[in-house]
Amino acid sequence: MGSALMDAIPPRGAPTLIAIGGDHAGLPLKRAIADALNAEGYQLLDFGTNEASSVDYPDFAHLVSAAVGGGPARFGVLVCGSGIGMAIAANRHPHIRCAVLHDTTEARLTRAHNDANIAAFGARLIGPEVALDALRVFLSTPYEGGRHDRRLAKLAPPPVQGSTDS
Repeated sequence: MGSALMDAIPPRGAPTLIAIGGDHAGLPLKRAIADALNAEGYQLLDFGTNEASSVDYPDFAHLVSAAVGGGPARFGVLVCGSGIGMAIAANRHPHIRCAVLHDTTEARLTRAHNDANIAAFGARLIGPEVALDALRVFLSTPYEGGRHDRRLAKLAPPPVQGSTDS
């Protein structure tokens, strides 16, 4: 792997645990991302797949989402053919805000405005250099808070009408 790929991921300050998972279509890009993160000293929880045989992407999205939403990981990375299926599955979990990323602008805005905690990539749509550059921005951009807090709170499902919960 070339040094340009390594340069795309910032060195970590405090220890950051990142959960990663992908399906068979995302495997080559997932490996490139994992190699770059490992080279920079990030700790990874790799939920697979690590084989080229066909697998179901929701299985991996659910594992990564559980590790980020209520588990030990600060961030997650999901990779499939388009990134879309992974993001849909991940966003079904409480406390998960997953965005499909195609560039650094999306990465910056989804962190700054939406406090996204999982980045999804489409291996059939972008190459490793673009994905790693977007991931660098995603991991290094802080959430702005302020006016975004109100909007973020509205992402939670509304209470069910007629509910007898007390």
